[in-house]
Amino acid sequence: MYAAAPNGEAGPAAKGLSEITVGLIPERTGQLLHLALQERFERNGLALAHRYDLAVNFSVTAQAVGYQQDTSITFMRWIGIANYTLFAQDARRTPLTSGLARSVDGMNIFDQELFASTLEGEAVQRRIAEAVADQIAMQLAAYFNKPAVAARE
Repeated sequence: MYAAAPNGEAGPAAKGLSEITVGLIPERTGQLLHLALQERFERNGLALAHRYDLAVNFSVTAQAVGYQQDTSITFMRWIGIANYTLFAQDARRTPLTSGLARSVDGMNIFDQELFASTLEGEAVQRRIAEAVADQIAMQLAAYFNKPAVAARE
């Protein structure tokens, strides 16, 4: 997917990903996703002019799914969903492709351990952002590897 071209230069996926500017994504989970996407897009260290804008709507929700007899919560399921659209940086802001990425994670809730639960909740949100960023990067890399896209370059 990220292989170099036969001449040794960056392949279409690596080149295309490095030309993406990631738009602002609100809230702390959005910041985590933004950073994770930037890491994936800049992994080859290419210094190319940006030609694309990526707009992402990202939400993370938590659901209590485990209960004790006294109705206290013992397990939380976290779901992260991102809808994204890749736009050309042209006068019309032409949409090129869009997609969906989703990740599910969970955590145990321990009695009387609020600090530990808070830390684990933050770790779950980070894992979800990383998994969603992986999916978006793979989907966009597949888009840039399509022959029709490569021919336009």
